[in-house]
Amino acid sequence: MSFSDTDSSSSYGGDYQNFKQITRDRLLIEMLRSCKTGDSTSTWKVLIVDKLTLNIISHACKMSDTTDEGVSVVEDIVKRRQPMPSRDAIYFMQPTKENVIMFLSDMSGRSPLYRKAFVFFSSPISRELVSHIKKDGTVLTRIAKLIEMNLEYCAIDSQAFVTNNERALEELYGDDEDSRKGVACLNVMAARVATVFASLREFPFVRYRAAKSLDATTMTTFRDLIPTKLAAGIWDCLMKYKTTIKNFPETETCELLILDRSVDQIAPIIHEWTYDAMCHDLLSMDGNKYVHEVPSKTGGPPEEKVVLLEDHDPVWLELRHTHIADASERLHDKMTNFVSRNKAAQIHGSRDARELSTRDLQKMVQALPQYSEQIDKLSLHVEIAGKVNRIIRELGLREVGQLEQDLVFGDAGMKDVINFLTTKEDTTGENKLRLLMILAAIYPEKFEGEKGRNLMKLAKLSPNDMNAVNNMRLLGGAPDNQKSTGAFSLKFDIHKKKRGARKERPSEGETWQLARFYPIIEELVENLSKGELSKEDYPCLNDPSPTFHGRSHVTAINHPPVAHSMRSRRTPTWARPRNSDDGYSSDPVLRHASSDFKKMGQRIFVFIVGGATRSELRVCHKLTSKLKREVVLGSSCLEDPAPFIAKLKRMTAHELSLDDLQI
Repeated sequence: MSFSDTDSSSSYGGDYQNFKQITRDRLLIEMLRSCKTGDSTSTWKVLIVDKLTLNIISHACKMSDTTDEGVSVVEDIVKRRQPMPSRDAIYFMQPTKENVIMFLSDMSGRSPLYRKAFVFFSSPISRELVSHIKKDGTVLTRIAKLIEMNLEYCAIDSQAFVTNNERALEELYGDDEDSRKGVACLNVMAARVATVFASLREFPFVRYRAAKSLDATTMTTFRDLIPTKLAAGIWDCLMKYKTTIKNFPETETCELLILDRSVDQIAPIIHEWTYDAMCHDLLSMDGNKYVHEVPSKTGGPPEEKVVLLEDHDPVWLELRHTHIADASERLHDKMTNFVSRNKAAQIHGSRDARELSTRDLQKMVQALPQYSEQIDKLSLHVEIAGKVNRIIRELGLREVGQLEQDLVFGDAGMKDVINFLTTKEDTTGENKLRLLMILAAIYPEKFEGEKGRNLMKLAKLSPNDMNAVNNMRLLGGAPDNQKSTGAFSLKFDIHKKKRGARKERPSEGETWQLARFYPIIEELVENLSKGELSKEDYPCLNDPSPTFHGRSHVTAINHPPVAHSMRSRRTPTWARPRNSDDGYSSDPVLRHASSDFKKMGQRIFVFIVGGATRSELRVCHKLTSKLKREVVLGSSCLEDPAPFIAKLKRMTAHELSLDDLQI
């Protein structure tokens, strides 16, 4: 038996890898492939997981990947399993008492379920549990490996991860503030975030959003200190890693900025007009699963097919962060290009491909069975984009979106919202609610007392709907009896009738309507990269010298550092060019673009407590290209508008009535 943390820092055959690729290789190579030793090289193995570690593997790898590494079946540790005494088992699990008890039950006695056990814990195991394992001598002889993998996060994107704390918003910001529950939530979150740096062999400068104190008499609450407490928890874990993990960096190799949802209340609510965000906002998707109908192969009624909108789909990769109108145009161009270059398709169609609608082109290529595999994904996205555009028209979302963005940038105010609610009574309740939530984030004083009740009546919303508006105060830093200009700590001209929550940014070639909005983290990350982020508002736990916030630090982070991650670095998946060589895949130059990462500076990690948004993920990809630094987004979970609003409603300890509704 061996007990250790994995200490490999190899690049697994590739010099430059992005965040998700490193995670994948750790699971497949450091964990699964390392079990092919001695008399265990040629046998199929059973992979035993718990609910969280199954999620971790599912986000980083495909089932075929694990099969290639010799895994014949994946089993849930809490379920009754068929004995396989001739096979070895690989356990990848959290180091909990319940899991250890189940493991010992599997491997003890005269008839263990498996021949040998390769045990990998997702995070550090306590001494007490190690002692518990060592007490059973028969089990010890059957343990081939006992290792702390220190990998307890889900890589949901090439540059994003979540800690799977889905209830963080309710547990940390709920109306019935429970500090014990909140501390437990933050402890789990801190341990999981720390495993990101253990996996990448990165040691960060830890920056965090400081608690805001309005004056000397204002009492700081638990909610105000959430980023501070999380930063301290992560730091404690990193200090332990320095003494327990071989080759863990001694000096800082990257930057970590810890925020919470109060930094930007608008981003989770406003309509984001990219292809990715529109799909998850408007379509009935389960995570990344999209269900659509396909023609029956037997000539019967259409059949349902489930597809995953993920990184392995090149069309999705190219279009997901583009404006929905741009995505639709590109899809039409790809279809036209495919037909114009395909003689069989030209013969099948009687008109010039340029005169055909995207739907006509889709039907044309679907009629050519020899091209079915090549066109399947393209045809799928034509269908999805068409459905999204139809919903946008039916719900009148362009007008809603225009008012939302005008509010955010100070081009519209209270009167415009009242006029909209009065004249657009057919607007859905959800869209009226989201409009009022944006209004409340900018004009919280407009929802006090009778004003709030009148707005609720005008919008014809229920008290439960208005709980979501009311509970936005729980995400802000100001106490209930203190009037504020919102939770963004922006300075507004009190004499202006219209107040903006964002300043216009210089155009970067974006010409699409409703593309003005940007999340606050875009400014914060840019300032961090330039060394201009306020050290008072965002202090650093490990500020080593006065030069950290000065010229020397800026120079260090804008060029490849001497101290670097012990893991291999970055293969890009961002910035897919519009033009394509085949009407199907993205530009082939990207297949050879890893050289771009050779010029990358240190990574920037941004962690948001309480849920991150798709607009924030888009910005991280955009800034990676702009700053020449890989920007990795982390959060307790990835939020879409409807689930986020549902969580806000549940944060109220008691139901509000029309009489006591007040912000």
